[in-house]
Amino acid sequence: MFLNKNKRELIKGRKTNAFLRNKRAFYSLIIFLVIFTTSLFSELIANSKPYIVKYNGEYFFPIIKTYNETTFGGDFPTEADFRDEYIANNIKQNGWMIMPLIPFSYNTVDYNLDTPAPSPPSSRHLLGTDDEGRDILSRILYGIRLSVVFAFILTVISSAIGILIGAVQGYFGGKTDIILQRFLEIWESLPQLFILIIIASIFLPSFWTLLFILMLFSWPSLTGMVRAEFLRARNFEFVKAAKALGVSNWRIIYRHILPNAVVATVTFIPFLLSEAIVSLTALDFLGLGLSHEYPSLGDLVRQGKDNLQSPWIGITIFVVLSTLLTILIFIGEGVRDTFDTRKNK
Repeated sequence: MFLNKNKRELIKGRKTNAFLRNKRAFYSLIIFLVIFTTSLFSELIANSKPYIVKYNGEYFFPIIKTYNETTFGGDFPTEADFRDEYIANNIKQNGWMIMPLIPFSYNTVDYNLDTPAPSPPSSRHLLGTDDEGRDILSRILYGIRLSVVFAFILTVISSAIGILIGAVQGYFGGKTDIILQRFLEIWESLPQLFILIIIASIFLPSFWTLLFILMLFSWPSLTGMVRAEFLRARNFEFVKAAKALGVSNWRIIYRHILPNAVVATVTFIPFLLSEAIVSLTALDFLGLGLSHEYPSLGDLVRQGKDNLQSPWIGITIFVVLSTLLTILIFIGEGVRDTFDTRKNK
């Protein structure tokens, strides 16, 4: 047991060192973590509500609590708009407030633009605005977080289902394998786009409904690989020995064969992430994805197409998507090379 533990730690350290030696993959991982971590704090970076307000000697925290404008000298019992000149002047005369670095949220419409929307980049909007007067930089921050979180959840769930089905197919074989294989062939032949069009015409797609729909068609991506790994490993001596000792089939699958199969599937995770991001962006671009209230990268792609007279929209979203997908591909290639025994002996 002690030797096996040391051997596992040695292999783990060797693979870690192999990944670190791949400078392109390592720096891509660092860049991705920086981008994603920054997007997780989007509300603190881009928001139309201040962090803290001191008014008439009292402290208020609008970023975590909603206040009426009557609280700050307004006339209506509606939510305070801290970009409103009247409210801002009242606070300035009777206290102070600290605004985020970007004083616009992803859905904040700027009604004080100097030029008609979409407006070009300026000191007020560093990347310009879209055709509704919303800040593009803030929408990109929120959109990256939405896309990456969506892709992570979709990848984890679909991978778990695909690995489970592939493990059952490969381990039990026989009629179980044949029945599931025929089911997979039928399932993968279904017209995914037409089904999405039908569902989008009946229901208003939300984050979870779209996640469920894409999960239905993405889980078979790893099934074939896991099935092949289990078909190969189920005849190994240690599996036969475990069966002879009376170990249950599910314990053999989970403890003895699955760790070997997971190693092969890990190399595909970054590629599945990039595929999920592309799928969500494409559906939003076609109008079959998330509703208008979500900060979607696909919506910015659509706006770039519809507003060719405003090239900053198309150029910005192209740079963002190409950078995000490229670093994911580089990470995937680094992970794949790390687990390649021919390159890491």
